Amino acid sequence: MTGLQEFALTLLALGFCQGFQPIYRHEEPELTAQPSKFGSLWPLPQKVQINDVSFKLSVSNFQITDAEESSAGASCSILQNAYRRYHEYVFVGSKKQKLDKCKRSDPSELTELQVWITSADSECDGYPSVNSDESYVLSVDQPVAILKAPKVWGALRGLETFSQLVYEDEYGAKSINLTFISDFPRFSHRGVLLDSSRHFLPIKVILANLETMAMNKFNVFHWHIVDDQSFPYMSRTFPQLSQKGAYHPYSHVYTPADVKMVIEFARMRGIRVVPEFDTPGHTQSWGKGQADLLTPCYSGSQLSGTFGPVNPILNATYDFMTMFFKEISSVFPDDYVHLGGDEVDFTCWKSNPDIQKFMAQQGFGQDYTKLESYYIQGLLDIVTSTNKGYVVWQEVFDNGVKLKPDTVVHVWIGGGSDKEMSNVTAAGYTTILSAPWYLDYISTGQDWQKYYKVEPLNFNGTEEQKKLVIGGEACLWGEYVDATNLTPRLWPRASAVAERLWSAKDVTDISDAFNRLSVHRCRMVERGIPAEPLFSSFCPKEYKGL
Repeated sequence: MTGLQEFALTLLALGFCQGFQPIYRHEEPELTAQPSKFGSLWPLPQKVQINDVSFKLSVSNFQITDAEESSAGASCSILQNAYRRYHEYVFVGSKKQKLDKCKRSDPSELTELQVWITSADSECDGYPSVNSDESYVLSVDQPVAILKAPKVWGALRGLETFSQLVYEDEYGAKSINLTFISDFPRFSHRGVLLDSSRHFLPIKVILANLETMAMNKFNVFHWHIVDDQSFPYMSRTFPQLSQKGAYHPYSHVYTPADVKMVIEFARMRGIRVVPEFDTPGHTQSWGKGQADLLTPCYSGSQLSGTFGPVNPILNATYDFMTMFFKEISSVFPDDYVHLGGDEVDFTCWKSNPDIQKFMAQQGFGQDYTKLESYYIQGLLDIVTSTNKGYVVWQEVFDNGVKLKPDTVVHVWIGGGSDKEMSNVTAAGYTTILSAPWYLDYISTGQDWQKYYKVEPLNFNGTEEQKKLVIGGEACLWGEYVDATNLTPRLWPRASAVAERLWSAKDVTDISDAFNRLSVHRCRMVERGIPAEPLFSSFCPKEYKGL
């Protein structure tokens, strides 16, 4: 055996998949591949104790079961499906051997993980929410490992953690160390935004990324489902919207069955689906299927033949929105809908004589932010009547729209946005941060580090203000992203955001993060996710393609 082979086997025995220290280009930070004392856990739990004592796991003998004391039993489909899923992940690539009943049991073998839901209401039949309890305690010891969680959502996170503790020893046998973990997320809103308008995303791509989100303990899928370019959402109330607004009325649409599948797939992984229907801007595709919804633009005194944002002065506009969002509220079970409200171009409104007349009648003068506020206020009232909460992009707040106290303001402009975060929270609004986590901006090198180094609460404000920040989202806009490159562009770069939003504030060691993320990336690859490499390296089990 060569020295290099021996070194690689040593790393594999520790669950580490960086085979050797790469030769770095001069501009790269010299992060050396070293095993972490936390193994390959990602995101890092709040409290971790890993002992040197190890136990073997056999694909034939090991099982995940409900504890007798658990309030969730065989009827809890969320857990039963998760048990099957994680058993496969633990033993991915292992061949199941026939059980030899005459064989004596190995005292060093761990044969069972018992899952114990401790509260009376497991929430097995519900949907995750912004208030869901995702805490859990995991004890890996003989005779059985125990996973305790108040709700099923915490059990899902704990199952992922258990699977990450399993590694192959130098002989290729599955092993796990004596471990105690007590864990909960730092922030309750940990999201990924995907854009299915600029490029249509096939359902299988969305589902694959929901699966990967669960591997990284994200819990919100922000579905930016429509925009100027296309309207792929198939509405039952207004079918003409997708018939005329989608790239193709049959092949590039999300049917009601598709949407239901995404929501249920996400629920089974403890992930909320928050849809975004952005108005009054970003609505060119809406106008193709809904006459008179958009504002006619003028060139001088003549119609130009083009259209601007939603027409805010017609009663028909609000009638349409009332019917449309009534449907949305029934299709998407989450407590919130994202209403957008960003990047409204006032040029067309300014050119339209009917708009100008309305502005004068309302006493708005030439301040078109007041007209925008007029429309947004009407929309917010409509959505409120459906018993939904709403999220808006920061321009809605910046332009002085009257908002409900429980409005969630989504901050996206400016890399740091310290001043905006301070202003929004000072006004008493719940806040989500995305400004430093726009993953469609790509560069050479390990740009995951800059995402990792972000501190969401690094702004001037009181402790009460900072309590209003419920989390953040990694955003992958779709101008240059479709099914061919979405997953490798998103992962493992979004994993950096995942740890920042889950782990304790003082988890900031870049070197340790590199060591754990390198292995975590290889684990995603082994599970069939084409996550891009961090730098020169190899995985013991390379990606085999589709």
